[in-house]
Amino acid sequence: MKIGILGSGEVGRRLGKGCIDLGHHVMIGTRNPEKKEIQEWLKDSNSKNKAFVGTFAEASAFGDLLIIATLWSGTENAIDLAIPTNFKDKIVVDTTNPLDFTKENLPQLSIGFDKSAGETIQSILSDSKVVKAFNIVGNPHMIKPDFPSGPPTMFICGNSEDAKKTVIETLTNPFGWETIDLGGIEQSRLLEPLAMIWINYYLITGSGNHAFKLLKK
Repeated sequence: MKIGILGSGEVGRRLGKGCIDLGHHVMIGTRNPEKKEIQEWLKDSNSKNKAFVGTFAEASAFGDLLIIATLWSGTENAIDLAIPTNFKDKIVVDTTNPLDFTKENLPQLSIGFDKSAGETIQSILSDSKVVKAFNIVGNPHMIKPDFPSGPPTMFICGNSEDAKKTVIETLTNPFGWETIDLGGIEQSRLLEPLAMIWINYYLITGSGNHAFKLLKK
């Protein structure tokens, strides 16, 4: 599959490398293709000639499946630069959390509980199939998470059953996650505050070596 990723930060580069390792072709879209980190990613990931870098518009046109991995503050602008018509009828994986870093204490949700980033992106990309995923864990553990208690749980949500099935079969399960579908995209109102628990615990402990797991009996 061809996968386009909007955002060249740690999340975008990590997911991009994971997708390449699964055999997919990946193009990362960025405002600055020449920056050091993305050129190092390209060099490290391109042993199989499956890694590419381009503009946001080039990445969105390239991908059969698209991943949004931008900071929330730049997400709408990134979508505009990527040309919204390039998203039409495609699966769009939303990894974002709407974080506000302007306060002096811990980051806060800029929207939440009666609205969410996932719903906002779905409303902007009304002709796309948005699936919320990968927002509840730090990027070092997104691919092949290794915990003593076994695979952690990746909660996802979205309005398209087929799109969620594709994300599970193409990404989350091959990446080593147990995946649980919570329902429609409005469940992002739960997943984004859940990410705040992960973030706050990270800031308190100074360690990102934790993830969520749903226990069943």
